[in-house]
Parts: sequence; structure tokens; C-alpha cells
Amino acid sequence: MKIAIVFVVYQNRDNLQEASASLRQSKIGGVELKEIVIDNSRINLGFTGGNNQGIRQALKWGADAVWLLNDDVKVDENALSELVKAIGDDKVGVSVPKIYFYPGFEFHKERYSKKELGKVIWYAGGEIDWENCIGKHRGVDEVDAGQFDKQMETEFATGCSMLITREAIEKTGLLNEKYFMYLEDLDYSMRLKRCGFKIVYQPKAVVWHKNAQSSGVGDDLHDYFFTRNRLLFGFWYAPIRTRFALLRESVRLMTTGSKWQKRGVVDFYLHRFGKGSWK
Repeated sequence: MKIAIVFVVYQNRDNLQEASASLRQSKIGGVELKEIVIDNSRINLGFTGGNNQGIRQALKWGADAVWLLNDDVKVDENALSELVKAIGDDKVGVSVPKIYFYPGFEFHKERYSKKELGKVIWYAGGEIDWENCIGKHRGVDEVDAGQFDKQMETEFATGCSMLITREAIEKTGLLNEKYFMYLEDLDYSMRLKRCGFKIVYQPKAVVWHKNAQSSGVGDDLHDYFFTRNRLLFGFWYAPIRTRFALLRESVRLMTTGSKWQKRGVVDFYLHRFGKGSWK
């Protein structure tokens, strides 16, 4: 079996060293691994474009599965082997791990004791909140006490770490580059399921994530891409009632939103996707 691991880096390669080093400790026999690093520093292709470039290289190499993996992570030595087990069913197109906050990168650092660090959940499977048209991480901010230790089908895979089978890629296609970054994982998950594939959460696979390395929640970049892409995702997939709610919200944001929220709304309606108007 051949597995390619795709890392997309932007400006800072420091994180990649730890991610790559932890990956090399993986315990998995009979598997040929190849790391593919896409550097977005000179020409920023975004999360979607960078990963798509890596996926193309992986398929050309002959990969049986492609692991899209953030560069700001550390992986457990058994993570890959457990993810591979989870895609053994021919109906499974993607497997995803249990993801903890890397110690010191929690949303609410003051809540946790020293011994709890490294066990605070960032993602234990996900579901789509169709009322608000956002993805929700199951278990986020909770200390792991075994409450999410059951392997199960989940509604969406996080772009932070997803192992995708070659068959799923060939039938579903690549990531939608209209998104550039943010919510592309929700879109890809919906497309996977429409092609008949399941997404499986495998809690025995563990990854630690240095959250919000590329942008911070509430900053200009987040305001722009999240606002625009939420409209893009919602108007394509959401129930009609939610679409009307998004329409009303877009009107409100044009009055009360930040500069980049307003720009995101305008670019959505003018069909300026990809990098769009981002500075």
C-alpha cells in the first residue's frame, strides 16, 4: 500500500519539522510513505489550491490513499495505522482522528490543570449545524475521559487531518478552489457523501493541533473568508429556510459588519471566489 502525506506550508516552516518528525515515528508495516510539501510562500494557492496540487502529485506517484495533514500538528505513532484500518470498508472514503489541542494552544487555557494539557479535545468527529450553517466539532474544549472512544460515522471531516482513499478522490474530485480557505472541508464532506462514501471517526488515531496558526478567529482574514464561504456553502447545500436567513444576515452585515465582512458579502454576490479581494 502506498500512502502520500500532503503538507501545505505558508511562510513558516518551523511547525513542519515537528510534524514531519512525529510522522517518521509511525508504526505501520507494509506501507510505502511519501511526504509531499507544497510551499505557498511565493504564490499563495490557499488551503484548497495547495492541497489539490499535493493530491495531484500523490495520485501521479500511485498513492492508494492521501493523508491531508496540517503542518501545525504532532501525530501519535499509531495514528496512521489506525486511520488505515478505518478505511478498510469499501464504503469508507475518509477516516479522521481524534484531535487534541496541542498543549498551550487551548481556547481557554485557564480552565485546565497541567495534567489535563494534551488531553483537551479539539475535534472528536463533527456535525453540521444547518440552522447557522457552520460545522461544529464534537467534544471541543472537553477533557478526554473516554467519552468519545467509539469508532463511528461522522458528518464532516476536518481539513486538519483526513485520510482519503484514491477511489474517493477519483469519484469525488479535488477540493473546491472557490473556497481558498475555510469551509472547504464541509463542502468536500458533502460531496463525498453524495458520491456514496462514508466518513469515519477513528478515536484510536490521535493528533495534536496547534490551533489557529494561519489566522485567528475574529481577524480580518477570518472575517473575509468565513463570511463569503459561509454564504457559498449555505446557498449551495442548506435548506431553503436557512438560505433566507443567510440572505437577511448578508443584508445586515452590509450595515453593521466589519470592513472585511462587508467585502466578503460583496464578493459572494459578485462571484469573486478563490483569493477574491483578499489583500
